Amino acid sequence: MRPKSRRSPPVCAISAAANSDASLCTEMLTALLIAVALLCAGALGSILAWRSDTLALRVGTVGGLCGCLLGGSASVRYLLEHPAPTDFRRPWSLPVGELHVGVDSLSAFFLVCVFLISALAVVYGAGYMTAYIGKRAVAPITAWLLLLVASMVVVVIARDGVLFLMAWEVMSLTSFMLVVYEHDREDVRAAGMTYLVASHLGVVFLFILFALLGGSSANWDFDQFATNVSSARLSTPCFLLALIGFGTKAGFWPAHVWLPDAHPAAPSHVSALMSGVMIKMGIYGLLRTLLFLGPPPAWWGAVMIGIGTVSGIAGVLHALAQHDLKRLLAYHSVENIGIIALGLGVGLLGQSQRNSEIAFLGYAGALLHVLNHGLFKGLLFQCAGSVLHETGTRDIESLGGLARTMPITAALFLTGSVAICGLPPLNGFVSEWLIYVGAFGASSALPTRLGALALVTVPALALIGGLAAACFVKAYGVVFLGEPRTSAARSAHEPGVSMRVAMLVGAGLCAAIGFFPTGALRLVALPAGSLLGLSPAEMPVLPALTAIAKVGAALLIAIAALALLRRALLRHREVATALTWGCGYSAPSPRMQYTAASFAEPVLEPFRPALQVLAVQEGPDGPFPETARFEEHLGDKAGERLLIPAIRGIVNVLLRFRVVQQGRVHLYLVYMLVTLVALLVWQLRGVR
Repeated sequence: MRPKSRRSPPVCAISAAANSDASLCTEMLTALLIAVALLCAGALGSILAWRSDTLALRVGTVGGLCGCLLGGSASVRYLLEHPAPTDFRRPWSLPVGELHVGVDSLSAFFLVCVFLISALAVVYGAGYMTAYIGKRAVAPITAWLLLLVASMVVVVIARDGVLFLMAWEVMSLTSFMLVVYEHDREDVRAAGMTYLVASHLGVVFLFILFALLGGSSANWDFDQFATNVSSARLSTPCFLLALIGFGTKAGFWPAHVWLPDAHPAAPSHVSALMSGVMIKMGIYGLLRTLLFLGPPPAWWGAVMIGIGTVSGIAGVLHALAQHDLKRLLAYHSVENIGIIALGLGVGLLGQSQRNSEIAFLGYAGALLHVLNHGLFKGLLFQCAGSVLHETGTRDIESLGGLARTMPITAALFLTGSVAICGLPPLNGFVSEWLIYVGAFGASSALPTRLGALALVTVPALALIGGLAAACFVKAYGVVFLGEPRTSAARSAHEPGVSMRVAMLVGAGLCAAIGFFPTGALRLVALPAGSLLGLSPAEMPVLPALTAIAKVGAALLIAIAALALLRRALLRHREVATALTWGCGYSAPSPRMQYTAASFAEPVLEPFRPALQVLAVQEGPDGPFPETARFEEHLGDKAGERLLIPAIRGIVNVLLRFRVVQQGRVHLYLVYMLVTLVALLVWQLRGVR
């Protein structure tokens, strides 16, 4: 990228490649800025209406939904009409940088993800938060949620390092406030502190990254970064800093430790938003940095494949051992971030060898999985939230039989389960198929060593998919099938209309991408091509996607035909309901059913040497024992033995600095005076 001239007058400027595109570009950026204003207005309105929880929730819902619809429609239009990138500049009074925002195809794609998943979360939250009315203040969480969405939009459109980091910090702080909404619980406070420390450790690496990218420039304008990174000696440390800084937010192993605690602690629509799109800001930041660093060496792709393999397998193994439904889904976020990393690894390998077809398949698969994961993981978290909303528990072992009392939620959870396992005909299969094809193609098109490395992606994806299928068979079977294990599960019913609408729309979009993959490819083709510098005419054509749609349609028709056949055969037969057969036992009870732990045990057994298994056992005592207990939990070695103790140590060190907070105004004035004197000395240091 050629740096902008710094001699231009300090006025607003909208740049476009052609006059025919200028109007669309201006409309697009204007719509995004208005969308951010609507989100902030909704947040402010909900705070002003804080005396009435119902009014605050309605104001926030309307403002959030209007902002998301406006921004989302503009982002989709940009991707479909392919205008030139556009930006907006205005100097400000900060000592570094300027107000510089812009939109290109990569930004537009992530904006689609942000606005779409956020809109579903806002609609779902309108019903979910009614359970808190009269118990907790609803206005703050509504405002924080909308500010989180607005900050993510600014992160994606920022074109200046200072503005980017400011928006990134707002994103971290607002999400922290959402995580600790139920702050009277000790586990929630601990999860929030872990998340806050992990987020700010990542920001330290981002500050160093932008300092290196900025070089000797007087500002951190993105247009200058590509020019400043002119050698591999600088691009390598920048890549590693971006990998750590952005990877912490994304949840790459082993920097994932905050994620399994934060997602269960937050309200369910917040969990859906954080897992569905907020962690993808780490993926966006990494991709944006790659655009500054020039052609990548092959070992970058090897690193991403390694991280993706470990994250995917470790994430799904830990998910398989969980008894908490939301914690199970949180670990699946680590797994799916691993799948995205595998796609990026294939893309980097292809790009390093100037093979645009392999690189395009890898990047397109990774980007499409960003969208797909946001849809099906948002759906699953919302279904889990509905279960929690109606039963009051996330414990899988306390549920069961919900398919009879919550049939819509059960069907939608099954839809999300099929999608997350990468099974046809839903959307998860399409994005994983692109990565598969890219990996297989790389094995023959790239040099032998790199081809073998790319081929590692194939068994990794296969193993991840198989373990994910086992995990969701366990989750769906134990939660929705069988007999209710508690009275709460027995008396559950479907959630409210807004919650069902959000889940139905999410499930419909999962099916739409699965049955019409060519349309989904149009959304990712332009950003994937931009990572390679390809024009729309140079992008590979993938006719096999049409065959995938036909196979999916045939599978759906076959399932419908079998359902109709079953109904016809049973039409004239009497269908009776009876208790589940208990191996001849005349008085079966829910305790005779499979538990989550007993189902997962045979699957986890081959991996036991690599896992941290924690067992709690209380054996029977006496000739007529009344109680006995045995529980197994899977610990997280990376977190519980390394990173969590390190984070706690950092927190303990920081707590020692609380001594400076004396609560005395004159002492704070002394702090300000000392700071001003130090800055004055620093400024005069270079004066002769």
